[in-house]
Amino acid sequence: MDALGIQFSQPLNDLKIEDIEKFRSYVYDMYYLNRRSFSWRDTQDPYHILVSEVMLQQTQVSRVIDKYQQFLSTFPTIYDLAAADLRQVLSVWVGLGYNRRAMTLHRSARIIVQQFDGKVPSSAEDLVQLPGIGVNTVGSIQAFAFNYPSVFIETNIRSVMIYTWFYNGEPVHDRQIIPFVRQTLDEDNPREWYYALMDYGVILKRFMKNPSRKSSHYSKQSQFKGSDRQIRGAIIKHLTQIERVSWKELVMILKDSEERIRNIVDQLCFENLIRKTDDGCLTLCGL
Repeated sequence: MDALGIQFSQPLNDLKIEDIEKFRSYVYDMYYLNRRSFSWRDTQDPYHILVSEVMLQQTQVSRVIDKYQQFLSTFPTIYDLAAADLRQVLSVWVGLGYNRRAMTLHRSARIIVQQFDGKVPSSAEDLVQLPGIGVNTVGSIQAFAFNYPSVFIETNIRSVMIYTWFYNGEPVHDRQIIPFVRQTLDEDNPREWYYALMDYGVILKRFMKNPSRKSSHYSKQSQFKGSDRQIRGAIIKHLTQIERVSWKELVMILKDSEERIRNIVDQLCFENLIRKTDDGCLTLCGL
């Protein structure tokens, strides 16, 4: 154990039982001293956890806290979300970023109501069929909503595994990490174990360079200001406030090159977030 955390020099094969137990004990000890408190940790409602897990994709926790509460206040049940139109959903989501997630969450709610009687499914086979739900989100929903011993990776779990087991190695691929997540998993209480892992990952990042930089999946997010993401968000935000906008008005509002705006609009249309009306205006899909 070093001054900050616990590390093991291990060949990339089966872990020793005593090392697994020592690792779990250390992570739990850190968790009990430094546990973070979030509303989505105080519920086991699968709908609430579905909302939180989609919101947390590629987004800092601090930005999700208020939006999560606002979203559930507006759409307290999955039936409320399914019955809403896309403008209502996006108007709440605005400011969180990656608006396509709002659209896929909305579509998922409708599928769950229509095909699963309003109950978020627990099986990986059903969850992965929902739009916008990848394998890692499937695993997190299973663990947090159903306390199922699924195996998944997110950024803080990745940091912990790299710091603990791969600190002397070359760039690490997630397929190398998965066996360590599986072997160290507390199958009796996966929900709390994953919370503990994530919180330990946050602690590590406070005191050192992010261990996930050694991941072969690591990429630094580009600056938001002046980016295509900023323009995408501005278009969606404007269309949550008015029913439609003409091309001329949009160019005047965004004050950017027509070619760039056209490319972004075409991409939003391709993603079925917005559409072009018969008179050449733009509006949100589903209206």
